[in-house]
Amino acid sequence: MLKGRESLIRLVGRRRRFLRRRHALLASSAPQHQIGCKEYKDEVSTGDGNVDEEEWVDCPVCGKKIRGEDRVVNSHLDKCLARGSKRKLSQCTLFQLNFCTRPKITVSSIESDVTRIDVGPSTDHGNICDLASVTFSKNICDLASEMNSSDGPENDIQDESKSSVCNRVNRMENLDGLIKLDDECKLLSDAKTMQIFGLEGSPQHQISDDRIDNIADSPLSLSEKRMPKCVEPSEDDDNSEILLDTFIVGRRFGNDGELTVGAMIMLSRDPENVKDQNAIKVLTKDTDHNKELGYIPRELAQYLSPLIDKFHLRFEGHITSIPQHPHAVVPIQIYSSGIVSFGEKDSSSLQVFNSLRRNALSAAEFSKTHSPIPAKYQHNLLLLLKEVLNINGHLFTEGEKTLLEVFLSLSDDSQRLFARLYARKGPWFRMASISYAEICDYEEAVKGLSEAECVTLFESMDKLQINDLKEVLNVLNVGELRDLISSLNKTHKKIAQNSDRGTRKQDYIARVLAAYQGGLCPNLTSMIIGKTGRCIRISASAESVFWRAERLFFLNGEQDLSEFLLVDLGIVKYPAYNCIFTDQIFPDRSDLLSYEEAIEVAQIMDESLDENNNELVSRCVEISASNVSSFVEEDRSAHSGSMAAFLSCFSGSWVYSKVILLGVSFLEHEQRFKEAINLLKLLLDKFKCDRRRGYWNLRLSVDLEHVGCLDESLEVAEKGLLDPWVRAGSRVALQRRVLRLGKPPRRWKTPSFSSSVKRKIVEVHVQGRPLNCKTGVKNVFYGEDGDRCGVEELALQYYAGEGGSWQGVHTESGIWLTIFGLLMWDVVFADVPNVFRTKFQTAPLDLETDSFYEVRRDLIEALLDKIEHGMAEELLIMSWESHVGTACRGVNWDKHSLSELRAAVTCIGGPCLASICRNLAQDYRSWSSGMPDLLLWRFRDDYRGEAKLVEVKGPRDRLSEQQRAWLLFLMDCGFNVEICKVSHAPI
Repeated sequence: MLKGRESLIRLVGRRRRFLRRRHALLASSAPQHQIGCKEYKDEVSTGDGNVDEEEWVDCPVCGKKIRGEDRVVNSHLDKCLARGSKRKLSQCTLFQLNFCTRPKITVSSIESDVTRIDVGPSTDHGNICDLASVTFSKNICDLASEMNSSDGPENDIQDESKSSVCNRVNRMENLDGLIKLDDECKLLSDAKTMQIFGLEGSPQHQISDDRIDNIADSPLSLSEKRMPKCVEPSEDDDNSEILLDTFIVGRRFGNDGELTVGAMIMLSRDPENVKDQNAIKVLTKDTDHNKELGYIPRELAQYLSPLIDKFHLRFEGHITSIPQHPHAVVPIQIYSSGIVSFGEKDSSSLQVFNSLRRNALSAAEFSKTHSPIPAKYQHNLLLLLKEVLNINGHLFTEGEKTLLEVFLSLSDDSQRLFARLYARKGPWFRMASISYAEICDYEEAVKGLSEAECVTLFESMDKLQINDLKEVLNVLNVGELRDLISSLNKTHKKIAQNSDRGTRKQDYIARVLAAYQGGLCPNLTSMIIGKTGRCIRISASAESVFWRAERLFFLNGEQDLSEFLLVDLGIVKYPAYNCIFTDQIFPDRSDLLSYEEAIEVAQIMDESLDENNNELVSRCVEISASNVSSFVEEDRSAHSGSMAAFLSCFSGSWVYSKVILLGVSFLEHEQRFKEAINLLKLLLDKFKCDRRRGYWNLRLSVDLEHVGCLDESLEVAEKGLLDPWVRAGSRVALQRRVLRLGKPPRRWKTPSFSSSVKRKIVEVHVQGRPLNCKTGVKNVFYGEDGDRCGVEELALQYYAGEGGSWQGVHTESGIWLTIFGLLMWDVVFADVPNVFRTKFQTAPLDLETDSFYEVRRDLIEALLDKIEHGMAEELLIMSWESHVGTACRGVNWDKHSLSELRAAVTCIGGPCLASICRNLAQDYRSWSSGMPDLLLWRFRDDYRGEAKLVEVKGPRDRLSEQQRAWLLFLMDCGFNVEICKVSHAPI
């Protein structure tokens, strides 16, 4: 993958359905024959000092201007004559993201009515329970009922069509098929209270526990589900009958009979329930087979279950009313059918009984006024919109505010339907296949959304353009498309001649589109509409406004509404911190629009690379270079506090710089080094205070050497070493280039850093029996136990034995970032204005900037002083026990145990550990990668130990400049450092 591609993908995030400025952007600037700004095009000369003039010619196929080099012409003609599109890269889904130890999901079979997903065993971690299987069917229980029930090991959740199951599991956008991890909506109650302060510093709303509360002036509050605190026992309690009003949740359905008011029920313990050991089932009492109706809410079951188990109480009751919605919770009243007697000497049991009784009454009373939330998608979307309007209302036009206000006034069904559709890929959906348990009246829901201009409907093909037709055809499955083509084949021989070419869905769609454009079948549109039926999609205006709101809420492209679900399901627990606002990210709308326009260019660039459309890639780079050319870097002193360090990341120019950097990699891959040089000079000229200047200088020096400009290449490397923004591996790489290029007669004086860079690092050689010897394939060896292993595992076996009886782990940077995050937890999440802007951050926005250390200097140095004087292990244990399981940048709770971390910090020693932590605090971005592969330690008799860091290299590997920089730094800190080179044993 090209350098900078992954970063651009993260920046773009979920691709927008409608790029409203696409055509305007691509036609905005005058066409340029060469990528880069004119002011830099004439600065690159050949070795003899003459300017190289480029010749441009017209392509005889597409008519576009292309460079006149034979290689470029031939390559372009090949693509024009046999143009095809690559399959697009699929984005990570909710279930592919490795938040923690997760169930393994595989599609085992696709049947006619039910598709079954087998879920492999899962480690007991956090709130995630082992699931034997999850069944997709057309009858689903209400999502909220499932999330608040002590359900059995199998759950029914819907699928709108059997053909969309794989797509539903593998695409993040289709959240309607979300597999239920049945610790439901339980949020850990031991989190601290997070308070958000307004621009004037006054508290506006709070986020307590892990529950995401709404803003103060909103009627919506997700905190309403919070349970009251346990009630202490009182002397006035007695052991009289217990009478409770509650609900049946996780309701089961069957064809035999319906529920009736007054029907008798009974409670039965379900201690074998793997998801909740306190689970209590609700059974019918007036039938022979005691039909299961559902479960008691988890919050109440935790108090009733010990009353049943320990005090042998029996609970009966009746159904008090039948809800109008078939999937809603069922109100019931239950009562105990016996009285427990306690002797005078059994006062402790009486206190326990009374405590459980009072808490059960309190939980039931609480649930009467706080019933389960029926539609979390709707609540989450409303929360997002209201908070964005409250904080960033100045960034929306009156028309956009009106659209949002109209949406907020729509019926629950309309809002819930929109929330479901917005979370899916689309863009078109067949109305006949849309079915959600929480929506009662689809016709009214669609009508409301259509009147609010939030969705677009079509019932005839007359309204659609060719691109829309292609999108509509995508809602058909392969079988339907094949039937459609078969119908066409009966009457149109030309289509029949091509019917055997291609069996993929896109091949079928292409043939239908060809028939439509060629006018071969006049009634084709009616045939298509007969297959698709009535369809719906999110309107372009609504998609634009809601995308903007989502971007302003999360401030990145990697997060979306699924973050709410991750919290609700207990998959992710975010840390507690204060959000203090003193400045706006986007002071006015023009700043936001320029940022959004740059994001659109970045998305077009990403899509063009997927499609191998080199012309469009070049056009995106030209647009970016043109915008950067007119950019004037602001004086950061004009912005107060920590705002100055990361503000540039939310500007259009910063986004354009990432497009340009990716363009540099593209040009280098195409061996168009002169154009790459133009772009690198542009970046270095326009961004004087950027942490990427080290890489830019390095690539400029390398590319200048490629075109034969050795003197200029050396000069760039020397100037780069004087730049304070050139650090870590880039600095070492430039130093080594200066030493290599700066030999007589170019340079006679040896640089002062020569001895430091040329320092010898201890090398250890280990031989192993190779399993494969192919170039470009990861080295695999036979270990000492005969099993297959990599070079790192082979090195660990060597050091555990004849290498010195060392213990250790293969971790690279992982264990160091985990130790840093745990030791510096209170510093990372300290109260600093503007660095925490959302409720879903795992680190402050300025962590990877210089201001992280500058703003918190006193806090950091005080903590480093404690670490240096031997308190690291104590701080580590306290942080681990206080925050275990909470998401934090760099901290991996699963990979490293507390015992390993304690051993590591003890053997490393305070001074060395403080040096590493200070280095990361001062420049986290530059030093958060490239650390040695192995961390080894061993103890002496007095519980004092020693540590060693080892970089492992296979037969064909060599040190990267970043790895070399880390080894040199660690040597300066006093670490024991080695390079272990693994080679093939002689046969």
